[in-house]
Parts: sequence; C-alpha cells; structure tokens
Amino acid sequence: MKIKSLFLALLVCACQSSQISTTREPEVGPLGEQAMVSSAHPLATKVGVEVLKNGGNAIDAAVAVKFALAVVFPRAGNLGGGGFAVYRLNDGSTGALDFREKAPKNASRNMYLDEAGNVIDNLSLIGHKAAGVPGSVDGILKLHEKLGTKPLAELIQPSIELAYYGFTITEDQADEFNEKSEEFVEVNGPDFFLVKDQLWQAGDTLKFTELAATLTQIRDRGREGFYGGIVADQIVKEMQSGGGLITEEDLKAYNAQWRNPITSSYRGHKIISMPPPSSGGVAILQLLQGAELYDVKAMGHNTAETIHLMTELERRVYADRATHLGDPDYYDIPVDMLLDPEYNKERFSSISLKKKTDSQEIKEGEVEIIESVETTHFSIVDPEGNAVSLTTTLNSFFGCKVYVKGAGFFLNNEMDDFSAKPGVPNQFGLVGGEANSILPEKRMLSSMTPTLVEKDGKLKMVVGTPGGSTIITSNFQVIMNVIDHGMGMQDAVNATRTHSQWLPDRILIEERPIKPNVIKGLEKLGHVIERRKSMGRMDCILVRDDGKLEGGADYSRGDNYAEGF
Repeated sequence: MKIKSLFLALLVCACQSSQISTTREPEVGPLGEQAMVSSAHPLATKVGVEVLKNGGNAIDAAVAVKFALAVVFPRAGNLGGGGFAVYRLNDGSTGALDFREKAPKNASRNMYLDEAGNVIDNLSLIGHKAAGVPGSVDGILKLHEKLGTKPLAELIQPSIELAYYGFTITEDQADEFNEKSEEFVEVNGPDFFLVKDQLWQAGDTLKFTELAATLTQIRDRGREGFYGGIVADQIVKEMQSGGGLITEEDLKAYNAQWRNPITSSYRGHKIISMPPPSSGGVAILQLLQGAELYDVKAMGHNTAETIHLMTELERRVYADRATHLGDPDYYDIPVDMLLDPEYNKERFSSISLKKKTDSQEIKEGEVEIIESVETTHFSIVDPEGNAVSLTTTLNSFFGCKVYVKGAGFFLNNEMDDFSAKPGVPNQFGLVGGEANSILPEKRMLSSMTPTLVEKDGKLKMVVGTPGGSTIITSNFQVIMNVIDHGMGMQDAVNATRTHSQWLPDRILIEERPIKPNVIKGLEKLGHVIERRKSMGRMDCILVRDDGKLEGGADYSRGDNYAEGF
C-alpha cells in the first residue's frame, strides 16, 4: 500500500513538473521612462544609451550602435555587409533606407553554374566570389546626414576605442569563433588571428586594431574613408587575391536608396515595414491580413489550431515570395496586388482548419533544407519619441569568411540570396525565380523585416530580428503575441516560435516549452514536425499603456540586451 501511495505521489509530481515546463511565468523586460535601446550585444546597447543620455536622437544612437556592433559582434554586425532601416519621427513621418548590397558590375546570371548548368556547391557561400558590394557604411552615413544631430566623430569614437583597446568576449562568441576555425583557415590561411592553438573561452580579450584604423578613416573622411582611399584599395586587393569581382568602380558607384515604407493595418494597428528588395515587409503584411480573417485570440497562443493556421498562411506567402519578389529597380514587382486585401482573402480561402494543405498544391517546387543563419537587429526609441528599426547582415555567420587584410572586417556572402538558378534553393531553403536572378548592380532579395507598429496615431512597437528565412515568421509571431495574446514585450519575445515557408513541407518548432499535445495535434492534421534549438534573436520595444517603454531582448537565445532610462 505504501509503495502504491509513493507511486501515485511520484506520478502527481511528474505531471506537475510537466505542466511547469510548459508554462512560462510572465516576465517584464527592462523599463524606460524616456528611452530604450535593444541590440545583439550589451556593449553596443550601452553605447547607444550613452548617446541618448548626451542629447542625441534615435538616429544618432543608431549610427553609434551600428558601428559598435561592427566591432563587438563581428559575425553579423559589419562594415562589409548591408541592411535596411525603417524610422518614425515624433511628428508621425516615416521613411525607409535600403542599403542592401549589390551584385558587382562583373557579375553574370550563370556565374555559379558549371558547364552542365548545375549550381556549384558553396561558390556563392564561401570565398571571394560570394561577396556583394557592401552597403552598410554608405547607408549609415546617409541616415546620419539626413536625420542625425551629433557630429559623426562623436558617434563613431566609442567603436574606435572598443576596437583598439579590445573587449571581453562572451561564451556564445567563443563557441562561434571555435566552430568556424576551419573555414577561417580555409579562406584566410593558417595564421589567421581568430584561430588559436587553444580554444577561445568566455572572458578572453579580443582586439581589432586594423578595424580601429578603418573606423578612424570613416570618422575623418566620411564616405571616402571607406569607398575610396586606403580602405577601398585594401578591399580591391583582397578581391584580386581570391578571384573576387568587386572593383574600385563598384565601390565608388554604390549608393544606398531612400524608399517609401509599405503599410497595412492589423486589428486597429498600423503596420509600417520595409519595401522590396526586402521581401519581409510584403510578407509580414500579407501574413497579418490573413491572420485578421480569424479569431486568433480565441484559438489560443501556440495551440495546434493556431500553429496550423500560421503555417497555412506562411506557406502561401512564401510561395508568393518565390514567384513575385526581387529588386524593384530591375523587376516590376506587384506590391499593390500582394497587399490587396481582396487578393489575400482569395489567396487564403483554400485554408482548411481541419487538415494541412500539401505545399505542392500551392506551387510546384522542391526544397529539402532550411538553414539557420545570422543577421543582427536593433531597435531604438529616444526621449522625443523618434524610433528606428534597423536590420543589418553579412548573411551567414562572418559572411563569406573573407577577412579584408589591413582593413579588419569580414565581407558578406549575400550573392547567395540571388537565385543562382531559378527553382534551386539557397542556404535558407528559399527558392526564387526570374525576379531574383543575378544581374550586374542588382540588389538581391532579402528576408530582413525592420518593422514599426502604431496605435491611434502613436508609436506602439519597434520590432525586428535576425534569422534568415525565419525573420519574417518571428516578427509575425511577436506582433501577434502582443496584439492578439495580450503579452508584454519580453514575454512576447521569450515565447516559443515556429516556422514554415512553403518548402520544405514541414513545421519547425523550437525546443522550448509548448503546451501538451500540440505536436500530436499538428501531426493529426497531417504536418511533419522538426524541432530546432532556437530561431531568431529579437530586439524589440513596446510602448506600454502607462507610457513606459519595455525592452524585449532575446537574452535566452543570445547575448541580446536592452536598457532604458
């Protein structure tokens, strides 16, 4: 009898433990009365906070944070990549800046194909030919020129000092340096300084003295300090040494583009996001238009029914992405059609809540991969109410792994974001067509989705994340977590995420707490489930009903850190 009682007691405890493991205690992120910065690294966040405390606006802080991330977060923060920014000023005016990389002038449609017309493995991923013309420096300087208030020298100096005097690395960074050591050696040679005889460890000091010199050139000479002079010479020399395509002419010709944000509504909120060549803005607005057709709140958070609905919406939107999206300067993109509520109502009309739709019924294609690749994002709100959402990337961790000797930074591998061959997936498992084919000076399609949300004419949210193809769906879920499920920002960021993208025909679900029987419920609807360690690293800000700013930084998935005052 005692044994039976003990067994029942243990069973009750096990059930209680199971329930605890799937229930998250609500968590409030850092609060600020006036301002908030959320970024991928504590040192970068603190640089931004100091700028705001010293009277700089959100744009000034964005400049400082962007350059700081180039030092302390070299896997994705960068001078050798590109990105997108969406801003909203306190008078309600908005804008978007496209500083996406471009294909070099010597790029060609079939440059990654062999004589038989097949894609050559890794040629668009690793090494000099994978690099597009960098846009980060031109972009951030254009942002500062138009909207900044503080001198550039004041904003870039903290990054110069971080690079020259060094900083201590985190465990996550040490692991990443160690993991990429073989690729570093393959591309940069056996004496590459980021490869050590002993493994990197948390607390080790890292200095980028060459990068400090490059940042000093930019501080003193502006755009010419990167796209001309000694730094440009170093980039071109590096390209020539490895058979890359970027020339002095490419660097001089690069020009970031101001674009008009795209907008839509979701349950009384205005959504402001990035237009093409980001696919993210169009996709997230389509997803939210689809979600608004259903009572998501009543369905419940991360239930089988809700995840099934999100999956069905995502499959149709990613199929549209593959068909229609590319660089608007080279291809007539039907943005108005894709954002037409009537089009989307019809597009989503075939969704059944009783069973999954086979992806081949949505659009023919074949993909077997979804890779997790790193970008970085930061969100800023200043004491005047100006807001910036900025996402920047090298594409893969450390881009193409090419370190520009003498200049101190890695180059991107964004050429992989083109369709090397229509219908053939890139490293994210994303398929593209003619709209995203390779042409000289063309911008490649992106999933980056810097986004702002308004409510009643006032700023409500600043959101964004890295994560390759999962960027769009991560943002989608965080916005719904706040609006539909009533979560605060940190709670919305902490929540377990899922992802689907038309092909491959499966759902990714993080290895995090999720309600009992959800997996079984999804499988019963016909879905194939694959667990992933994590997806995305959100950096977000919520303007709460009491007027305070709540930061939501993905500290449990990375080194992300939010701070306000």
